[in-house]
Amino acid sequence: MTDASREHAVVGQCAGDRFVAIMHPANGPTQRLGVVIVVGGPQYRVGSHRQFVITARSLAAAGFATLRFDYRGMGDSDGPLRTFESVRDDIRCAIDLLLAQAPGLSGVVLWGLCDAASAVLMYCLHDQRVHGLVIANPWVRTEQGQAAVHLWHYYPRRVLQPSFWRKVLSGGFGFGRAAREFAGTAQRALDQPDTTAAKSTAFIEEMAQGFARFRGRILLFISERDLTASEFTNLSSSSRRWRSALGRSTVELRKLSGADHTFSIRRHLDAANAACIDWLTRLAG
Repeated sequence: MTDASREHAVVGQCAGDRFVAIMHPANGPTQRLGVVIVVGGPQYRVGSHRQFVITARSLAAAGFATLRFDYRGMGDSDGPLRTFESVRDDIRCAIDLLLAQAPGLSGVVLWGLCDAASAVLMYCLHDQRVHGLVIANPWVRTEQGQAAVHLWHYYPRRVLQPSFWRKVLSGGFGFGRAAREFAGTAQRALDQPDTTAAKSTAFIEEMAQGFARFRGRILLFISERDLTASEFTNLSSSSRRWRSALGRSTVELRKLSGADHTFSIRRHLDAANAACIDWLTRLAG
């Protein structure tokens, strides 16, 4: 029986709403840890270019029972649409469902990309069943941070692209508009955040607490060609608190050369999955 033929849909309940998940039983000897893939949004359990399907099957083939699910309000699950800041109950219920489907597990690892990585960091201190985190390109978006990333990462890359110079030489490039956009971006990057902005980014503080205080192990993926990852890298390098958290022996950083935000090129996704399986095997062992 193939891995794909063993996976099956399961339905759970969360605060009175029905949510839908796909269970991937471990193939062969089952490792003691299972994996819950927490989906970034707005997205459902398949993921961009079937990313989460491929990842779940890879983990299950390596012996790690894996569950991927739809938040309430997304995909096939009931309830109103919610943001990554309000999915704590959904994550808890998904863990409950995985452990009910694979009762021999001693704990779980949460896997999250983008704002799902943020949600995972915000959740991890509230559930002792979580033994590890796999987080990829965490979302720490602020207006100032986004402007800084465009200023120091996007613009330098853009002027090196042949398509940019073709546009310039063909007369299709608007220098005046580009100059105004650049000036506005530079101003936003240098501005001090106001009180309203601080309130809207309170989730970053909660993420930092999770990263610093989580007692399990963390595997962090950073894609080279991703502005979201660049914004996280800028934040973590400029903050003593983030640098200290990232420097702990329990944190393993993997930089994926050439990869984009969702590992859309298959060799990058395969490399990430292989690194994840290696890390999980060491953690379970």
